[in-house]
Amino acid sequence: MSNVIYKNIGRNPIRAAGGEGVWLIDEDGNRYLDTCGGVAVSSLGHCHPRIVAAMERYARQLAWAHAGSYTTAAAEELADTLVASYGGAGKAQFLSGGSEAIELALKVAYQYHWERGEGSRSTFIARRQNYHGSTLGTLAVSGNAQRRSIFEPMLGPAEFVAPCYAYRDQRDDESAEQYADRLATELEERILLLGKENVAGFLAETVVGSTSGAVPPVPGYFRKVRQVCDRYGVLLILDEVMAGMGRTGLPYAYLEDGIVPDIVAVGKGLAAGYQPISAIVVSDEIHAALERGSGVLRNGQTHVNHPFACAVALEVQRTIVDDDLLGNVLARGAQLREELAAALAGEEVVGDIRGRGLFVGVEFVTDRATRAPSTGGDQLTAALKREALRRGLLIYPGSGTVDGVVGNHVLFAPPFIATESEIAEMVDRFADVVRACLPASVRA
Repeated sequence: MSNVIYKNIGRNPIRAAGGEGVWLIDEDGNRYLDTCGGVAVSSLGHCHPRIVAAMERYARQLAWAHAGSYTTAAAEELADTLVASYGGAGKAQFLSGGSEAIELALKVAYQYHWERGEGSRSTFIARRQNYHGSTLGTLAVSGNAQRRSIFEPMLGPAEFVAPCYAYRDQRDDESAEQYADRLATELEERILLLGKENVAGFLAETVVGSTSGAVPPVPGYFRKVRQVCDRYGVLLILDEVMAGMGRTGLPYAYLEDGIVPDIVAVGKGLAAGYQPISAIVVSDEIHAALERGSGVLRNGQTHVNHPFACAVALEVQRTIVDDDLLGNVLARGAQLREELAAALAGEEVVGDIRGRGLFVGVEFVTDRATRAPSTGGDQLTAALKREALRRGLLIYPGSGTVDGVVGNHVLFAPPFIATESEIAEMVDRFADVVRACLPASVRA
């Protein structure tokens, strides 16, 4: 009997014993092809020789030092790396996980307004069907109904507007630009309704991850949102805990949208799973306001700027550059979307295949023509996962895709090191899973 608390209480997970590149290996020697990097984490796969060597090297130097008294070369160089790609002048701080990073982003946003004499700006606007973390603070600004669930009475106030979800919400009679205009107008109207003096920031996932399955914004959406935020002094905060650090083929996903956020949070791929670490990058304007005001960041956590975690993350980011892995992300991502479309073309249960880079979603429907969402719920999610494991495949399925209740999808986020043949094998095995789990009566 195990003394570990599992997510699915009373159900023992597979016992992992090893890993090799894009494969996980259990204690019985069974091998599982990883289509999802766990949860968009293992961007360099398992046992990468350069990272293993770096971990051994850094472990001999320094285990931990309190960030209130010390800095390290690793933290300084990692901050330089993140800021260099940010798109403007900025500063970075490192934490342990995505929820911590978003929590700090919210606190920094409010402190920025408070330092400038606008302490009434305490309301955050977020989007429905976006997820930002599991702490009570981050869950309060998450539009994921399933994960909010029983905790609703404990959550603080937040406002929600529509996500940018073109497959579901863009009308047949409007262009992408008109759709983006409509969403930007909704945001503006909500700010005015609340009173601009009360709104601290607008928070969004640049590319929506696990909640709806790699939903990208339409062209121009974030430029219009940026304009609205600037008009009313509202900070634009982007959650790239999943989508950032190369997952879409760029250091930050928003670079494809031609904007720079006031604050961005990254996490999962920062150290590729070799160490727990996340980060926020804030604009120089925000940092300067804090420095001119109280001069103190009103936040403290044990593992801020953790020396070993920063050193490992720095080696991961250098490896991505040295091995041109962003080029591979773009090439293999295009291959993944094309081969999924070809392999599933005859499956009427597959409604949409979307995403950027190696961040791809497959959304299921009951009718491809009408886009009527899947009603399989958690039962379909469990069946897909179970069948995939039986076929030696790790997948990341979800339910509540459309509105938190109906809809199903599978999120692909394989390691950046995946080869052409490994991507092809993922597609072949996944197509077999779909055919085994979804009703034959609705196929073409």
